[in-house]
Amino acid sequence: MRIDGRVVTPTGVVTGSVEIDGTHFGAVTEAPVQDPHWIVPGFVDIHTHGGGGDTFTTGDPDAAVRAAAFHLRHGTTTLFASLVSSPVELMRTAVQAFTPLVDAGVLAGIHFEGPYLSAVRCGAQNPAHLRDASLAELTDLLTLAGGAVRMVTLAPERAGALDAIKLLVSHGVIAAIGHTDATYEQTLAAVDAGASVGTHVFNGMRPPHHREPGPVFALLGAPSVVCELVADGVHLHDGTLTFAASVAGPDRTALVTDAMAAAGMPDGAYELGGQAVDVRDGVARLTRDGSIAGSTLTMDAALRRAVSAGIPMVDACRMTSTTPARAIGQGDTIGAIQPGWRADLAILDTNLQVLRVMRAGVWVS
Repeated sequence: MRIDGRVVTPTGVVTGSVEIDGTHFGAVTEAPVQDPHWIVPGFVDIHTHGGGGDTFTTGDPDAAVRAAAFHLRHGTTTLFASLVSSPVELMRTAVQAFTPLVDAGVLAGIHFEGPYLSAVRCGAQNPAHLRDASLAELTDLLTLAGGAVRMVTLAPERAGALDAIKLLVSHGVIAAIGHTDATYEQTLAAVDAGASVGTHVFNGMRPPHHREPGPVFALLGAPSVVCELVADGVHLHDGTLTFAASVAGPDRTALVTDAMAAAGMPDGAYELGGQAVDVRDGVARLTRDGSIAGSTLTMDAALRRAVSAGIPMVDACRMTSTTPARAIGQGDTIGAIQPGWRADLAILDTNLQVLRVMRAGVWVS
């Protein structure tokens, strides 16, 4: 099969075609084409809580399948199921429910955003479930998951956090820093311990100050850390988005949705981690205090926002696909249109709206 258009590769845009050889990409060749559509690598979202009216946060496998299908229609061909801070019983239930979906390839992994987070910077996390890091609890969850848990977000200033990071890394699990009131020095200590992702940088973090730079500057400046950014115009001003992306560069910036069940749904009343959420004009906030409660974003909309903010198309595609794939250890098989890699792509019109999606060489209905 050959698909014609403007093919976005890691090194530039090729006007021509890409061959599909079974489940993988073949050659990308330059040639005159009549079709002006964009062909971009399938998006890789490493931080999403749900969408299309369904959530990952309750551990319901049927809801997880529907939420993954919703995001797939928007071009996300690789997806982590992110949970919020919860009692350990719910965490275990989610592991048991979602591990078969990871094994089947519906999900790329489970991401626990919490519960080892800062009460001061909890944002929309339920403060009733926050606690210090527990090696015993983590060991039990990792054993139960058998490799399905791929990322855990924690605050490095909490008791036991550095040992937890070392434990996670020793099991091949990504340790991410987020919802933290850590100092610059505490953040760098976590990076030295093996943390390699900054969870929605700026949001749920001590704000930077010129005499106390805190976690934001530490994460943006750490060569080994991939920084998540939520490009919805709500979590970050477009100027902050472009500034952070210019500091970290496209090879260390991963756009994420942080989407909740309300993504793709009408405004109204929703729930996140046992807390009431109001969605108005597409913005999700906790009913109790107005804190931002995830987003209603999809990855195609994140790409459009980044490009409209002035980020070049090739860089934006690195940030939506290539870099997050590398952050989760799959940077040699997915996340770019390259010969031999899994044939995941989205075809976009001239306004960057999704027309068709392919995953592993098969068109998504």
